[in-house]
Amino acid sequence: MTIQSLGVGSGLALDDLVTQLIAAEREPKQNRFDKKEESLDAQISGIGQLKSKMSDFLDSVDELRSDNNLQGREPTISNPDENTEPFTAEASNSAVKAQYQIAITRLASGSRIETANAVDGGFTSSSDSVLSSGSGSLTFKIDNTGDSFNVNVTAGRTLQQLANDINSNENNFGVNASIIDTGTANGGAKLVFTSTTTGDGNDLVIVNNDDLADLNRISTTDSTETNTYLTPVTSAQNAQATIDGIAVESSTNKFENTISSVSFEASTVSIKDALGAFQTSKLKIGFDTEGLDKKIRDFVDNFNALASEIDTLTKYGTSELEEDGALAGDFMARSITSGLSSIIGSNVSSSALGGLFAIGVELNQDGKLEISATDEFGIGSGEDRLKEALEENFDDIASLFTDKDEGIASRLYAYTKEYTTFSGLLSTRERSVKDEKDQLSDEREQFELRMMSFEQILRDKYLNLDQTVARLNSTGNALLASLGG
Repeated sequence: MTIQSLGVGSGLALDDLVTQLIAAEREPKQNRFDKKEESLDAQISGIGQLKSKMSDFLDSVDELRSDNNLQGREPTISNPDENTEPFTAEASNSAVKAQYQIAITRLASGSRIETANAVDGGFTSSSDSVLSSGSGSLTFKIDNTGDSFNVNVTAGRTLQQLANDINSNENNFGVNASIIDTGTANGGAKLVFTSTTTGDGNDLVIVNNDDLADLNRISTTDSTETNTYLTPVTSAQNAQATIDGIAVESSTNKFENTISSVSFEASTVSIKDALGAFQTSKLKIGFDTEGLDKKIRDFVDNFNALASEIDTLTKYGTSELEEDGALAGDFMARSITSGLSSIIGSNVSSSALGGLFAIGVELNQDGKLEISATDEFGIGSGEDRLKEALEENFDDIASLFTDKDEGIASRLYAYTKEYTTFSGLLSTRERSVKDEKDQLSDEREQFELRMMSFEQILRDKYLNLDQTVARLNSTGNALLASLGG
């Protein structure tokens, strides 16, 4: 007889027996695989978290590696009237500490040109033709700057159309044409040209290129630039100011390096006192202590965030209810903390401050940085030392962080980068663990193949048993039937 399923012929629970034997064979090895995979996944996740936190820290110390980021100067302006701010100011890192009394006495402006009144040969309305016959062109230019553009004028072109052509010209460098209707027969419509090019001698010039009589009405000169027609109603002019009583000028409203390494930009004329004299504003150039203070505190916070992340990843659970960290006991993670702490506590001979302790930053018993608020050793609290360093040794703080060979930020950056780059230690470690996980996956496949073979062996073995018992049962039943007969 043919047995289709284990136990059918013998009546024994052989299929259950095979299932139990397979489970007994699979469970210990499967558990080892699962535990190892869980450990590898935790390592990959932990290394990823650590690498991400170290990348954040790398960005923060990168900010501290540059003198330009640490030696900032802060301009402070005090105005006589809080509602009037005549100028704004900027200072480069080379600016000296000083204060100045500044008044803006005149703003820079461009030139302004108007066509004549209608009664004097101008235009009666915006629909008047500019050119009665023929065609010509106008050149708009500033001699001193070399800026220029041309506008073609054809017969019948109206005043308004010409204004539109000027304003929409793709090479227009800042000339605006507008029409003002005086509302009187004598005045008529005036075409007004304004130029944004400021500074003495930068008047707008309009050249009648073809010397057409009609176009003389809207030109300042003929093609040879020897004859003069329209003249500026307002000439371009410099901005003017006084600095500690010294008169200064600029072709624009921005005074650059008028004060060495300082620039200020005028926005409105200073107010006058009762006697008509311009009132000055006080410009104080000082160290950007507030900005540097924030950078130092951000550095402390970023270091502590990294240290806390490493503590979390490498800790051992204190009870069965508390799990170990993903990198519990990991040597590389612990060595990172040790290396960072060694740099933090090192001496910088190129700085008069010597080390971070002089600016109030120190490692506490938990391996974290702090700026203490209490004085434990009679040398001032961390807050006191930081405040004193910012006031007395501002530029020395920069060398403390930025010195190429010994600077704290420079060394931290180089050290951290060894771990965070694509070919860095953490990335290499991460790839190694991923390779190990791939190998584990291969081992699982091999194990499944062995288990399939083991199952087949068991089923073949117990199928023979099932068939043998079935035959014996059949023989026994036949004997009993024969004896009974």
